Amino acid sequence: MKITFYGHASLGIEVNGVHLVVDPFISGNEKAASVAIDEIKADYILVTHAHQDHILDVERIAKNTGAVVVSNFEIASHFGNKGLEMHPMNHGGNWDFEFGKLKYVNAIHTSSFPDGSYGGQPGGFVIEGEHKNIYIAGDTALTWDMKLIPIQTKLDLAILPIGDNFTMGVDDAIIAANFLECDKVLGYHYDTFGYIEINHEEAKRKFYESNKDLMLLEIGESLEL
Repeated sequence: MKITFYGHASLGIEVNGVHLVVDPFISGNEKAASVAIDEIKADYILVTHAHQDHILDVERIAKNTGAVVVSNFEIASHFGNKGLEMHPMNHGGNWDFEFGKLKYVNAIHTSSFPDGSYGGQPGGFVIEGEHKNIYIAGDTALTWDMKLIPIQTKLDLAILPIGDNFTMGVDDAIIAANFLECDKVLGYHYDTFGYIEINHEEAKRKFYESNKDLMLLEIGESLEL
């Protein structure tokens, strides 16, 4: 499993030869100017919620690639009505895709489209594929529901927002890692704009002192599990 960071909360995931894109917000992120958006491969686009900084490039990438948009019912239907392929889910639901099992799980946040229309309830994803399991939290506060995930799935990596203000910050993300029983964390949703800028060294130190590994990838950089 290969995970590439496209900036903000945008990810590329390659698993079993299948390409996933998560929450594509690239063309509107000046920090991600180096990412060649029209060269991104995608068989599926996973969307955690409807805010513009998570859906901006969904339609563009889906039209380029024919990717299937996977999200809650409201978001999937929104893009389906635009003529895109879609697969609707909702909280607690699982589906066996060609890349593995996907579960849509709870997140505590808000969700509305840029025009203010209803974007369903926000969520995150648990992916079990290629003998590696990951949790993509989406935008969320620290939530007790995270304790439910390791009851069913032993995680190899947790992808957690750490920018604070709109989501968990570093301190809550450390608690989240404890809830998830996962000591390997990829941080995201930080530094894109002023409200969510963080001190990288301090964040890494806090995780290290909690016997955890926080990875902060450069935009375009990848890791492999």
